Amino acid sequence: MGGISIWQLLIIALIVVLLFGTKKLRSLGGDLGGAVKGFKNAMSSEEEKKAIEDTSAEKTAQTDEKKTESKDKEQA
Repeated sequence: MGGISIWQLLIIALIVVLLFGTKKLRSLGGDLGGAVKGFKNAMSSEEEKKAIEDTSAEKTAQTDEKKTESKDKEQA
């Protein structure tokens, strides 16, 4: 009902292969895969940076709290 059937997709794929050739399509697929992999690596490294920043901020806050507690004890 207006959708693309499997036969139409096969014909389109055959035409694309005939126009571009398998070598060009293979290199295009490799380039696309490399781009996706690079994007995933960039996203995961960004998440790691945020996690490291959050952990270091928590440690800094804890050391600041300890310093103020020790100062309060000295003053008392």
